[in-house]
Amino acid sequence: MPRTTWRTTLLVSAVVAALLTPTAARAEPRAGAVGAGGGIPALTDEHGRVLTLRGWNVEDKANRGDAALSAVTEKHFRDMRAKGFNFARLLVFWDDLEPRPGQYSQAYLRKIERILDWAEKHDVKVLVDAHQDVFGPAFGHRGIPAWATRTDGLPFTPRPDDWFSEYFEPAVQRAFTHLYEDEDLRRAQARMWRVLADRLDGHPALLGYDLINEPMGEIREGEDLATAARRIERDQLTPLYNRLADAVRTVDRDAWIFVEPTPIVGEGVPTGLGRIHDPKVVYAPHFYNTGMEAGADYDPAAGWIESYERAVTRYPEQYEVPVVVGEWGPLNNSLPNMNRFYRDAMSSLGRYGSGWAGYVWCYGGGYCAVDGTGAFRTNKELTAEPYAGAVAGRVRSAAYDSGTGVYRLTYDAAGRRGSRVTELSLPPGDWRVTARGAALVLRKDRGRAWILAAPDARVTVTATRS
Repeated sequence: MPRTTWRTTLLVSAVVAALLTPTAARAEPRAGAVGAGGGIPALTDEHGRVLTLRGWNVEDKANRGDAALSAVTEKHFRDMRAKGFNFARLLVFWDDLEPRPGQYSQAYLRKIERILDWAEKHDVKVLVDAHQDVFGPAFGHRGIPAWATRTDGLPFTPRPDDWFSEYFEPAVQRAFTHLYEDEDLRRAQARMWRVLADRLDGHPALLGYDLINEPMGEIREGEDLATAARRIERDQLTPLYNRLADAVRTVDRDAWIFVEPTPIVGEGVPTGLGRIHDPKVVYAPHFYNTGMEAGADYDPAAGWIESYERAVTRYPEQYEVPVVVGEWGPLNNSLPNMNRFYRDAMSSLGRYGSGWAGYVWCYGGGYCAVDGTGAFRTNKELTAEPYAGAVAGRVRSAAYDSGTGVYRLTYDAAGRRGSRVTELSLPPGDWRVTARGAALVLRKDRGRAWILAAPDARVTVTATRS
């Protein structure tokens, strides 16, 4: 469409304003600034742009001590970005950070910083996750240090063929109770978070902090699992998150605070979490199905995804916080219905969330996203779609039709005080990007496209696979 003189003048002025004086477009990030759909707020960046995060967990569970995090390399971030992903959830372990009470590993902190430097180089945002599996090393796993593990002498029987069932061992459950209730352990956990956040505060790649991975607790006599989960979330996790958020805010005022329910949410059980009194909270559930984790195929008729979506959206709607799913993806991706699963899952996640991190970016078998050559493993390629990583305005609609290879975004551009540059992320391939309305495509390069719009314009951006 030919440009009129006024439109050319307006857009040239906007380019100058956006590119030469970017500080004038800054706005304080705020939860709930722009809706992500269904009454759930969107995640926003420091310019007020609506974010969509798509990426993967990055981990090294095998190495510890001097070798901790050695399995995570720059290649992880380079390869993720090359396939169109802009987000990584980095697993870190309290037992590596503080191997003895009050003694924090400076070498470990330097390794975390180095990983964030790689992420910044490849334009990947990082969520730092304080990870635990079955509490920690006292039970043969990683997470809370052995010195912070109290069991009151209750029994623990390892179950290597069904490790998740170890969460229900009496010793593990009691250890969670002490972590939540013992004043000295509360202080220790808060100090750990102050040390970590103080070191990472202001890093350009840092998005936020996931305060504890897949928290569990102690089931009381006569409780079923769902009742116990809601009580633990209400009475123990809500105070824990408020304590840890306060600790982080003593040193970092800007990063997002991610809070998780118990893993029971995967059974379609709404969380019992209460309000976290912080202006930048993200609800970060995980998206796993018990049957599929045990090796079963996806059953579209069972309605699990629909049930999960109904349950998981209650909390963010009630407390008006964004949603980012912190982990998802089955172990066996090659079963007959898994192609349908990934299509259904991607559609569902896009309806209510500001993003997700699949599990896990590694090079091999099992849960790995890619094989040793870097090629997607079966059906994992369906996670690589076009999306708007940052939208300078209010999103009205965004959808990708995998059948036609067409992605379409419609948004109302921000006013004169906001950023006006929108960014698209594109998976590998030959993509043609066009913009309609008072907007133009500034640049398209290496899997991304930047769109500049006039203030308050209605804009439609289309990306078409050639």
